[in-house]
Amino acid sequence: MDGQGNGSNGQGGSAEQRLRLAAAAPGRLGDAVRMILGHAYDVVAQLQPSAEELDALVQFLTDVGYATDARRQEWVLLADVFGLTDAVLSRSAAGTARATPSTLPGPFYRPDAPALPLGANLCRAGEGVPLVVTGSVTGCDGEPLAGAQVEVWHANAEGRYENQDPDNQPEHNLRGRFVTDTQGCFHFRSIRPASYSLPDDGPVGQLARRIGLSLDRPAHIHFAVTAPGYARLVTSIFDGSDPAIGRDALFAVKPGLIGDFRAEKSGVSLSVALVLDRDDASQRSSEEG
Repeated sequence: MDGQGNGSNGQGGSAEQRLRLAAAAPGRLGDAVRMILGHAYDVVAQLQPSAEELDALVQFLTDVGYATDARRQEWVLLADVFGLTDAVLSRSAAGTARATPSTLPGPFYRPDAPALPLGANLCRAGEGVPLVVTGSVTGCDGEPLAGAQVEVWHANAEGRYENQDPDNQPEHNLRGRFVTDTQGCFHFRSIRPASYSLPDDGPVGQLARRIGLSLDRPAHIHFAVTAPGYARLVTSIFDGSDPAIGRDALFAVKPGLIGDFRAEKSGVSLSVALVLDRDDASQRSSEEG
C-alpha cells in the first residue's frame, strides 16, 4: 500500500465508502459503524499503512479469535486491557453514590459456578493462606436483601484462575455461588488471592507488552450479585496492601473497593458490604401498578 490509492489524495475508496455508509439506514448500529470506520479511514490517511501492515492487523484479529474458547475470552481481554470495558461501564452505570461501584467481570468469569451452602470452602486445591470472608447485601436505604445470589471467583496464591490453569487446578477451584440468609448476609472460606499479570501468552498480552502498557493487577476477589427488583452488581474488592494497587491494568480500582485483608491467627479475614441500586424498570413498573 503506497498511500496513493485509486482516487485523489489516496482517499477515493474511503470517500466512496463514507458516502455509501451515510446513505445507510439510520440507527445506533449504523451510527457506530460510520463513526468507527470514519476514524479508521483517518488513521489510514495519516499513517498510510502498507499492505503488510494491514495483513498484520487482520492476522492479529484472527489470532484473538483463535485464542478464544470456552475457558478463555481473548476478546474480553482486548476490550478490558485498552480500557473500553471500563469506559462503557463507567458511562452506563447510573448508580447512586451509596451503591457499590461496579467493575468489569474480567476474561476469567464463568457463569456455571456451583451452588454452595453458606460457610463452604471455595478452595478445592488445598493450597494457600486461609481466608474467611463475611459479607452483607443491602439496598441503598440499608434494607437487607435476603435470598440474593452472590457469585464469587478469584485467582489462587500464584495469581492464576482455574480456567487459565486447568492442568494444575481442579474444576471450579475458587468459584462458588451463595444465597444470602434472612439478614442479607453471607460467608465463606477460601484462600488469600495473589496479584498477577494478565496473560501475555496470547495476542492481546503480546500487543500490550509491545506498546508498554501495564499488565499488572492487584489482588482482588470478584463478586456478582443479583436480587429481584435490584440492578445486578458486578464488582471487585481489592487488597489495599498490594503494591500494584495504583497501576491496575484494567483501570478498575475505585474508592470504596479497597478492602482490608486482616491478619488473623489462622490466616486472614475480609469483611465486605455490597450495596445494590434499585432496578429502574422494576421501580417504574411498581409505581405504575
